[in-house]
Amino acid sequence: MLDLTYELPKPKVIAGAKHDWELVIGMEVHAQVSSNAKLFSGASTKFGAEPNSNVAFVDAAMPGMLPVINEYCVEQAVRTGLGLKADINLWSAFDRKNYFYPDLPQGYQISQLYHPIVGEGEVLVELGDGTARMVRIERIHMEQDAGKSIHDMDPAMSFVDLNRTGVCLMEIVSRPDIRGPEEAAAYIAKLRQIMRYLGTCDGNMQNGNLRADVNVSICLPGAYERYQETQDFSHLGTRCEIKNMNSMRFIQQAIEVEARRQIAIVESGGKVEQETRLYDPDKGETRSMRSKEEAHDYRYFPDPDLLPLEIEQAWVDDIKANLPELPDEKKARFVKDFGLTDYDASVLTADVESANYFDEVAKGRNGKLAANWVINELFGRLKKDDKDITDSPVSPAQLGGVIDLIASDAISGKIAKDLFEIVYTEGGNPAEIVEARGMKQVTDTGAIEAALDEIIAANPDQVEKAKVNPKLAGWFVGQVMKATGGKANPKAVNDLVAAKLG
Repeated sequence: MLDLTYELPKPKVIAGAKHDWELVIGMEVHAQVSSNAKLFSGASTKFGAEPNSNVAFVDAAMPGMLPVINEYCVEQAVRTGLGLKADINLWSAFDRKNYFYPDLPQGYQISQLYHPIVGEGEVLVELGDGTARMVRIERIHMEQDAGKSIHDMDPAMSFVDLNRTGVCLMEIVSRPDIRGPEEAAAYIAKLRQIMRYLGTCDGNMQNGNLRADVNVSICLPGAYERYQETQDFSHLGTRCEIKNMNSMRFIQQAIEVEARRQIAIVESGGKVEQETRLYDPDKGETRSMRSKEEAHDYRYFPDPDLLPLEIEQAWVDDIKANLPELPDEKKARFVKDFGLTDYDASVLTADVESANYFDEVAKGRNGKLAANWVINELFGRLKKDDKDITDSPVSPAQLGGVIDLIASDAISGKIAKDLFEIVYTEGGNPAEIVEARGMKQVTDTGAIEAALDEIIAANPDQVEKAKVNPKLAGWFVGQVMKATGGKANPKAVNDLVAAKLG
């Protein structure tokens, strides 16, 4: 059972000329479903293909072509809903959202306005300062993505690439529970983390596979609490939507910029108009894109070519039974079973590949020691070489072998670092390398004592100084380690030095 006791973060406060103002943020996240085929056609979803090469007749809206639902996309949406602890609707339906855009061949988008496949859920968003906020999910619905218009290839013409047209998106709609730019970025990061664990979206923002529309409004202190009590939106300010954000950094910047714009309008006696805006990172401003449409502007109606989607509870239960261990549960297990700090557990569970790697290394070993080697030595070296955990030259079995040699006192911590470097650059079995290269730790106290006696005999002045100031005994430890090529057991050396020098 997860321990969900946490302290709420304070809302972001921006000082205006007349008042302090708080931020209220809701998000609509568009996550591209990880699937080889599109939502209503068998066309490929592969990124980076030649323009207009991944297009089926139905994607291009050829006359007479009918959509056919991709069951795997439905399964991925259900899996995502279960991962967000949301209600799964066994009956859902598709609607047509009508609008004209050059890269939307049908002249409408197939979406789920009235009857989404996933209902209310929640996401625990933890921040770096030990606080956390539970963000409520209002719904998740499936819809088609549009194509891509390209305006910078010719000074007089625009080009249209339909490869993305018809790709399945999950639109994850949150309640206005987010209270600051940092929280917004942390929320996106947590969603991406969960979906990567589930395998339902790769979360690649650079490719546009994860994008967010950010709704920002401002209110006076105390107004948000009244909204929470009554769920009456009149307590909150008019929201503006910042469209198609695909960068954590830009999301934070855009929220701050838009909030200050709204504060300036309200404090000067003006009125914030509900609209859709774009963020220009070069100018550091948001600019109007269009007035905010309401549902009736899109003339929604049930798609006549698609029957309502009915799924069975047994199918949902089977998906639920096969869900992987999710980040919050995995983090709690790492803390409980391996005695890790909250911070170390967070680092190790940040992505599923790192978590699985650590799980293999720590199996049957000292968890804290394993975490130290994975985080400090392996992650540090991978970062230096700009490599991902999936490209690690050191396998979990190899790193586990290094840790086993430390635990058995076969090698010291210093030798272990040298051994790790050899395994990282050359490969090989750690135990065999230690044996072949004579790297085993010297634990024979007789050999260590003989080396120490020689050093004491050769340095009588240093002996006298160490007897007066025990801190200087460390010099003898260093000399013994040097004399034995760093192979002497450090604990045995320290014990002998202490005994010899009194």
